[in-house]
Amino acid sequence: MRDEIPALLPGEDTAQLAAKARMLEEYIADQASNSDFQLPLTSPAPKVLLHGHCHQKAMGVMSSIKKTLSLLPDTEVEIVETSCCGMAGAFGYGSETHDISRAMAELDLAPAIRKTDKDTLIVADGTSCRHQVADLTMRKPIHMARLLELALKK
Repeated sequence: MRDEIPALLPGEDTAQLAAKARMLEEYIADQASNSDFQLPLTSPAPKVLLHGHCHQKAMGVMSSIKKTLSLLPDTEVEIVETSCCGMAGAFGYGSETHDISRAMAELDLAPAIRKTDKDTLIVADGTSCRHQVADLTMRKPIHMARLLELALKK
């Protein structure tokens, strides 16, 4: 909405839409100082390990994600400093690119996940990132929205 739509359909309407588009984490982070906005959160796990998706890094929203995660009580949050997970959509599934994809994940992401204990929740918003992690580490990462759902007091 902020990048591709204005490039494909340039004009005032798409520029206005792009200026107002927010990711979930940005919206929640923006509301942190709004006393009318209450998220009754509990700790979903003792620790969360986050892999930021390439689009989140490119759009500069990692600070909003950190701010949103800081709302989780009694939860240690670690952000894995990585580049791309290596999957890049279907790139990692290609027979000629599989080894490169795997090597990229093995630089930082996969080893960091393997070092965590089983109670640590792995969060990765990218669909391809979640597949890469699951395929290489046998851990099942979840999307940030799922993490927040788990943390909501019922």
